[in-house]
Amino acid sequence: MALTDRTIIITGASSGIGAATALACADAGMHVVLGGRDGDRLGSVAAQVEQRGVRSACVVGDVLDHGNVANLLDAAESIGGVDAVFANAGYGTDKPTLEMTDDEIRRMFDVNFFSSLDLVRAAASRLIEEKQPGHLLMCSSCLAKFTLIGYAVYSATKASQNVVCRSLRHELRPHGIEVASVHPITTRTAFFERSQTSAGRPVPNEPVPGHTPRLFVQTPDRVARAVVACLHRPRAEVWTSTIVRMTSAMMTAFPAFADRVMAKSEKADRAPD
Repeated sequence: MALTDRTIIITGASSGIGAATALACADAGMHVVLGGRDGDRLGSVAAQVEQRGVRSACVVGDVLDHGNVANLLDAAESIGGVDAVFANAGYGTDKPTLEMTDDEIRRMFDVNFFSSLDLVRAAASRLIEEKQPGHLLMCSSCLAKFTLIGYAVYSATKASQNVVCRSLRHELRPHGIEVASVHPITTRTAFFERSQTSAGRPVPNEPVPGHTPRLFVQTPDRVARAVVACLHRPRAEVWTSTIVRMTSAMMTAFPAFADRVMAKSEKADRAPD
């Protein structure tokens, strides 16, 4: 699928995976609509996008803001039309389930799952109305297939994204619309800093937990390249680590294996620095 002069909407685009994907899409010749809460950072990413010879538009706002979805879609129309969506905005918290309040749990579902679903559904409806093909992606996680201690609610939101994408892929195929879920592993972004901060814990010195093996750590650029590859050649799920993908399959098939992995992870978390 040719990407030149097509337009993609990316939420959570001011940093991390979202920003990296915006630049990778621009390198592929796509125009980019950048959505996020930090206007200064969005402007910086937009400038880098336009340096690549394509158009950009910024929509500053929270994904939960009323009208945010319509603003994103209208911005895409203003620079070429809606061709693709990467619903990437989301966050996590390293907090046991029983320590989370009802509001914390519901907000995480609102941001991670419902805002993504709202954007994808609205984009699909517009594409169908205009009789146009398209490509819709949600940034899920490897934790859509298993979980870790302290990340149960986050994993549940990501599993929800994965399941919906699998069904939508078949529901929308007759309309020429592709759907995919993206499953990054531990990525060098501000995710863990924010997850510790939201849990009321000290900000870590490293962008990823110190005990995480390098084999299971990647850069945002790695995810961005995988997203662009999927836009070129659609598939149901985008994985950035074959080892983690196979491990997740093992944990699904053999729950006792998953228990051992979680126990080992808990032991590592409790170990002194």
